[in-house]
Amino acid sequence: MKEFLLGIGINVGLAVSGFFGSLLLVGQQKDLNLKEQIISIIGGTMSANYLTPIVIDTIGSDNESLHFGMAFVIGFGGLKVVEHFYSKWFNKKENDTNNN
Repeated sequence: MKEFLLGIGINVGLAVSGFFGSLLLVGQQKDLNLKEQIISIIGGTMSANYLTPIVIDTIGSDNESLHFGMAFVIGFGGLKVVEHFYSKWFNKKENDTNNN
């Protein structure tokens, strides 16, 4: 299973770290509905999975503990970015529908 996930670009350790980072932020925000929470958690997890290797290559570290810590922080921060785009895009669609 691990080989399959790595084959499709998912690093289990980074994804889990990002997942917990995104859960931390979702738990603090009570104004999100279930759909927004799920999208935010997936967005935070995937941003940690795919952005952490880029950040690690940029800073040039081989410390695996740092990789997981960075994935946690990126999962936490990536969630905010996804929420921002989600609210802008869906609010715009709702406003366009209401104006017509």
